[in-house]
Amino acid sequence: MATQADKNIKKISIKLLGLVFIMFAFAMWVMPPLYDALCEALGINGKTGQQYTVVESQIDTDRIVKVQFVAQNNEMMPWEFAPNTSQIEVHPGESNNVTYYAKNTQDRYMVSQAIPSIVPSRAAEYFHKTECFCFNQQPLAAGKNADLALQFIIDRDLPKDIHVITLSYTIFDVTEMAAKQDSVAASSK
Repeated sequence: MATQADKNIKKISIKLLGLVFIMFAFAMWVMPPLYDALCEALGINGKTGQQYTVVESQIDTDRIVKVQFVAQNNEMMPWEFAPNTSQIEVHPGESNNVTYYAKNTQDRYMVSQAIPSIVPSRAAEYFHKTECFCFNQQPLAAGKNADLALQFIIDRDLPKDIHVITLSYTIFDVTEMAAKQDSVAASSK
């Protein structure tokens, strides 16, 4: 026979599970749109679009824009990750190439995914990536390294008051997710 204390523990446990569910739902569905709106309002964390198709464009040789490159690891990502060049000066309309260095410092195969961000955020719509390591997951064997390519064009319509753009990548460990995707793909064949 259940005592009153047992009943109270059961009630509290159910309430706590419900609270966990509500917190999870809030974090997954409510926070991302709020975060995007806040970033846009404050002019931070500009997101770049997907792959850009190159269209013949005139190069604005009268204008120079400084592009800075930053890299950071998610706290659970043990790789070495850094831009090979910290900044370059470019003319709007010209194609530019840079690379980022990545090294798997672990003794096991791993897969990474890089997420870009641009500051000031209003420059994001004028920053066009024609090739980027961030478009795909990056697998590396234990102890191996790679130079990861980035090719981009800054649109000639970039507002005249923007003279410096900072492109930042955060790299994440997606090894388990990639393995699950491979498993699902293999089982569907």
